[in-house]
Amino acid sequence: MASNGEFSFATSPTIARGRNGLPKIHTQRKKEDEVCHDDSGPAVKAKTLDELHSLQKKKSAPTTPIKGTQGAFGTTISDEERQKQQLQSISASLASLTRETGPKVVKGDPARAETPRVSHVTHHHYTPTFTISDSALKFTHILYNLSPAELYEQAIKYEKGSFITSSGALATLSGAKTGRSPRDKRVVRDETTEDELWWGKGSPNIEMDEHTFLVNRERAVDYLCSLEKVYVNDQFLNWDPNHRIKVRIVSARAYHSLFMRNMCIRPTPEELEDFGTPDFTIYNAGQFPCNRYTHYMTSSTSIDMNLDRREMVILGTQYAGEMKKGLFSVMHYLMPKRGILSLHSGCNMGKGGDVALFFGLSGTGKTTLSTDHNRYLIGDDEHCWGENGVSNIEGGCYAKCIDLSREKEPDIWNAIKFGTVVENVVFDEHTREVEYADKSVTENTRAAYPIEYIPNAKIPCVGPHPKNVILLACDAFGVLPPVSKLNLAQTMYHFISGYTALVAGTEDGIKEPTATFSACFGAAFIMLHPTKYAAMLAEKMKKNGATAWLVNTGWSSGSYGSGSRIKLAYTRKIIDAIHSGTLLEANYTKTEVFGLEIPTEIEGVPSEILDPVNTWADKKAYKDSLLKLAGLFKKNFEVFTNYKIGTDNNLTEQILAAGPNF
Repeated sequence: MASNGEFSFATSPTIARGRNGLPKIHTQRKKEDEVCHDDSGPAVKAKTLDELHSLQKKKSAPTTPIKGTQGAFGTTISDEERQKQQLQSISASLASLTRETGPKVVKGDPARAETPRVSHVTHHHYTPTFTISDSALKFTHILYNLSPAELYEQAIKYEKGSFITSSGALATLSGAKTGRSPRDKRVVRDETTEDELWWGKGSPNIEMDEHTFLVNRERAVDYLCSLEKVYVNDQFLNWDPNHRIKVRIVSARAYHSLFMRNMCIRPTPEELEDFGTPDFTIYNAGQFPCNRYTHYMTSSTSIDMNLDRREMVILGTQYAGEMKKGLFSVMHYLMPKRGILSLHSGCNMGKGGDVALFFGLSGTGKTTLSTDHNRYLIGDDEHCWGENGVSNIEGGCYAKCIDLSREKEPDIWNAIKFGTVVENVVFDEHTREVEYADKSVTENTRAAYPIEYIPNAKIPCVGPHPKNVILLACDAFGVLPPVSKLNLAQTMYHFISGYTALVAGTEDGIKEPTATFSACFGAAFIMLHPTKYAAMLAEKMKKNGATAWLVNTGWSSGSYGSGSRIKLAYTRKIIDAIHSGTLLEANYTKTEVFGLEIPTEIEGVPSEILDPVNTWADKKAYKDSLLKLAGLFKKNFEVFTNYKIGTDNNLTEQILAAGPNF
């Protein structure tokens, strides 16, 4: 560069003329001192594109020594041998009951590798020996505990209806079924479950015999083994390390694998290498139907559970919630046998360590009230109460998405990002922005995401013994008080009842509320008689000094159609007073019929609404509505009156006496 800022050249190049008189370009190597910047680098080591692509992905494997992997004379088992043992375990899970061993299995995506030969040692595979058949000639590729990124690739490439939304979540379709199929759920009734489980009127347990279960298991396993690849998840249930359950989920869809990866507790690489034999296994054949001619089958869908074999079979439905709730039913059976109470509840903890449990059916505000930015979230749906306190059963959340907005549910909104599965939602075909108000596919749209996606989640998801037990009811009859304190007998009565009210459709002008009862606030999932769970709840509350509260988030000053919904701001003040302990110090009066203790005042809540009779202008209408609801409670409880714990009926009589009296 010249001193005056203009560019100049030391020498003038000789311009040679080429075709049509155009100048030729001469390329000459510059001197070393004339190079301003050289960003060239050494050539890649790969000789082929495939080799280059193989360099792109670094092999991930745990480096921490695993317990129990020492061979004879203290020698450490090699990674190759450990992989072989793992595949042997998976092959055993997929074994047909009519053959001695399971199928040939190999790890990896069949689209990315050649089928291994028996002598080919560079692939991790397991080859059992059995009678030659068509199925014996093929390998089943095992896609084992894939990461979200890998499962996204599988879903988008192979599963129609899978898309990435604008927020990064994976949108999927669950097929013809967009909800659970409780009438198609069966439990094997054998010598053990005959006496242990709740059977008969009111029970969710519909029986099947073991032979029929094995027929359906064979059908599901044969279907899964016929596929070129299956997804296998090895994960845990229950954050309490002393009572952790190992589960294996074998499925045909990447969507199901990612869903369960989010919903169960994710093992570390070290825990995965030492996983061993699972405590419970799910065989999810998805869309492949059951045989309608099989005994006990009432449709092409069947969800079958065998508690003795510790297995569950799913045929004819792709709705992922069947797996989540199936495992919850398993925990409702296994945990009480260990003296641990399994609960369908939300759970949070204050900064001082005070834990609260929230029970409530759909529409009661359980999610809204248990989500509190001033408190830690232990879990939103399934918990255990053991000897050391509470623990979340799951590793994720399964949130409703219908009418979701950033303003109303910011935590759920922000959790719908990469790694999250959103089921059956509608989105803009160009921008991929989800239209959460759109019910074109179903009203039951859902999002499944890891619990750590919630900013105030407590990890690990455990806490001390609960201080408060909150039973939520949305009473559309308008006669239950906004809050009442329950004694232990009343707690058991209202826990077994599991009451809320639904409002009928208004197209034909009907505005009468309809009472709905779900035992233990989760009747579809319990395995034992409700009184068993209620007695365990009362025992744990008494031992640990917990207090129970019945909170009405429904109507006041009249029933639905004439009264008004209790303001959310008032309900939050009530919940705050429960958490702080100030509500325990209040003065109380008792209501008629239900005999509930109600506080005379709560800071921030109008005193006149605390006793519902004060809010009704028509006192006779109030009494009629009160007696009507009391009658519905009594009628619902008839199915529970003949159950005994121990040799007498004392407990049942105490619970009945705590109900409405008129």
